[in-house]
Amino acid sequence: MTTELERIKILEGKISQVIDYVNKLTAENDKLKQQVKEFKAGVKDYEEQSRKTVKFEEDLKRCESEREVIKTKIEAIIGQIDKLGL
Repeated sequence: MTTELERIKILEGKISQVIDYVNKLTAENDKLKQQVKEFKAGVKDYEEQSRKTVKFEEDLKRCESEREVIKTKIEAIIGQIDKLGL
C-alpha cells in the first residue's frame, strides 16, 4: 500500500499536469483570440471593398447612361450638319 508521502507526490504530479494543461489551453485561447481579431479585420476590409465596388458599379452605370445621352446628342448634331449639305 502507498504511503501518505507517495500519495502526495502522485497528487503533486496530477496538479502539475493540470497546470500544464491549463497553460496550454490559455496559450491556445490567446492564439484563437488573435485569429478572431485578424478575421474581424479581414471582414472589415472585405466589407469596405464591397462598398467601394458597389459605388464603382453605380458610377459605371451612371457614366454609361451619360455616354448614351451624349452619343444620341452627337448623332443628332451630325444629322443636322448632314442636312445642311456641308
